[in-house]
Amino acid sequence: MSVICIANQKGGVGKTTTAVALADGIAEHKKRVLLVDWDPQSSLTVSLGFRPEVLKNTVYDSLAAIIRGKKTPALRDAILTTGNPNIDLVPANIELSQAQLDLVGALSREMVLKDMLDSVRSSYDYIVIDCLPSLGLLTINALCAADELIIPLQADYLAMKGLALLLDTVIHVKDRLNHGLKISGILFTMTSPRTLHSKEVMDITRKAFGDRIRVFEAVIPISVRFKEAPAAGQSILTYAPKSEGAAAYRLLTKEVLK
Repeated sequence: MSVICIANQKGGVGKTTTAVALADGIAEHKKRVLLVDWDPQSSLTVSLGFRPEVLKNTVYDSLAAIIRGKKTPALRDAILTTGNPNIDLVPANIELSQAQLDLVGALSREMVLKDMLDSVRSSYDYIVIDCLPSLGLLTINALCAADELIIPLQADYLAMKGLALLLDTVIHVKDRLNHGLKISGILFTMTSPRTLHSKEVMDITRKAFGDRIRVFEAVIPISVRFKEAPAAGQSILTYAPKSEGAAAYRLLTKEVLK
C-alpha cells in the first residue's frame, strides 16, 4: 500500500489532472484507489462531477474533528463513491481554507492528515493526495502522510526555477518529520516537445536533477482534451482513451507501479 502526494507550490501545472488520470490508470490494473482532495479550490472534487458547496461531509470536517479531539465525523464518513468502482474520493470545499489557521495551534500539527489516512489505509492499494499550490501547513501535512511524491512540472523556465524551493521543503520534511518520504519523480506537463523552449527546459532539468531525482519518461502534452475531460466528470483516460494524453498517463502509471 502506498500514499502518493502530488505537489508543486506553483498553480496551474496539472496536479489535479495528474491525480485523476493516475488514479484511473492504477484502477485499470484492478487496484483500489482513494483520491484525497487537499485543496480548498476543490478542483479534484469538481473534476469528478461533484458540487462542493452541497456536500455534508468533506475532508475538513474530519480534520476539524481530530483537532478538537472528537471521533466523528471520521474520514470514512466523507468518502464518496465515483463512477469507477475501484476509485473513491474524499472531497473538499472552501471550508478547507480554514484548516491553515486551525492547524497552527494543533498538537502534532504536521501529522493530522497522516492520522486521518491511517484509519482507511487498509481498504486501499493506493491513496493519491492532490495538494493545493502552496508550501504551507496543508502541504506539509500531505508530505508527512505520503510515502512518495510526484512533482508535476511545466516545461517552462520560471516553473523550473521554482522547483528548488519545493525540494528544500521536501528535504526538511524528510530529515525532521517523515524519514520514509521519497521523491518518485518529476513529471513534465503541458509540454510542446516540438518547441525549442520546452526541449531546453527538459534538458536542463534532466542535467540538473537527473542523477539524484528520477525524471519520468512520460511527458504530458498540451491538449484541449485536458480541459474538456473535467467538464464531463472524467479523466483523460475515459474521456479520450486513445488520445496522446491518455497514452502518456498510462506510461506514467506503469512507471509508478514499477
